[in-house]
Amino acid sequence: MKIGILGTRGIPNNYGGFEQFAEFFSTYAAQAGHDVFVYSPHNHPYNETVFEKVNLIKCYDPEHKIGTIGQFIYDLNCIIDSRKRNFDIILQLGYTSSAFWYDLHPKNSLVITNMDGLEWKRTKYSKPVQKVLKIAEKLAANKSDYLISDSLGIQQYLLNTHNKDSEYIAYGAHNFDTPNEAILSLYHVEKHHFNMIMARFEPENNLDMVLEGVQLSADEKPILVIGNHNTKYGEYLKNKFKNCKKIKFLGAIYNLNHLDNLRYFSNLYFHGHTVGGTNPSLLEAMASQALIVAHNNLFNKGVLQENAFYFNSSIDVKKIIDATKKNDNLQFVKNNFEAIATKFNWNKINEEYLQFFSKCLARNSRRAKAK
Repeated sequence: MKIGILGTRGIPNNYGGFEQFAEFFSTYAAQAGHDVFVYSPHNHPYNETVFEKVNLIKCYDPEHKIGTIGQFIYDLNCIIDSRKRNFDIILQLGYTSSAFWYDLHPKNSLVITNMDGLEWKRTKYSKPVQKVLKIAEKLAANKSDYLISDSLGIQQYLLNTHNKDSEYIAYGAHNFDTPNEAILSLYHVEKHHFNMIMARFEPENNLDMVLEGVQLSADEKPILVIGNHNTKYGEYLKNKFKNCKKIKFLGAIYNLNHLDNLRYFSNLYFHGHTVGGTNPSLLEAMASQALIVAHNNLFNKGVLQENAFYFNSSIDVKKIIDATKKNDNLQFVKNNFEAIATKFNWNKINEEYLQFFSKCLARNSRRAKAK
């Protein structure tokens, strides 16, 4: 198959979840003999034209000059370029800034969209922007040839809201089983004597609720708060909890080995996300053998099942902190670790994508051909 991947800030990944998936999937597919192309912004720091057998196409992205509107222009540039490539499959990752250009996709390529999460529910967006994102979601759902949901919750939502079937293919992670306790000294914490939370500083990730529970708790273990806090919401949280000495704002950490070890040696790992499908950081926490305390919603429960503690309020957080130790709940940890190995490992996920692409081509007369 000739596959084009659109909708990311390029590979190798230096940004986020879709970019990480694009890197893992594209290199897997290329190694399997497929002709794979990934679109990247013109100013991506990797300047070669090939990355591990994956062809890279750079398109102009003015976001650094004009802000968010630049994403729409970048997506348009990528779609226009795709019209001359004769792709069998165009994998469109997300829809927030590309859906309004869907009619410009090449007609002889199958457009398969990973619908991501409920972007319009993100509170960082104003009400008018949320309305626009709802329109974008509807356009992507109706104009794509096929849809992919990375969580069962999103799959059900698309069926209920847009009457659209979608293929459930989860996100992936790599199991971590090589801990190095020496790394803890870099962060001035001790094994199982700290808790942590890692998230973008956005209200729907419930940092405020978790940190209120920490403040109320009688337990004196510090909590490491990992994520870029140099934002308006970050300043609000730092000011609100400035007198709570056990709350440690560390900023963003991009060293995966450090993150894996922090998760592995933490007592409790809080996951407050409420918007989205299968969240990458949640799978990474499972793969790192953390004991997870998650916000009680269908996205998190769809992944964790009964192998986590759940909270709906800061009082819930307080009670869990005061009563819960990792060493008393190792079966939860083991079950989640095994789920990564059996259900959420990258090789399985990547192969499911390729099999789905093949099925889509076989059942669609426009692109059905002898392979």
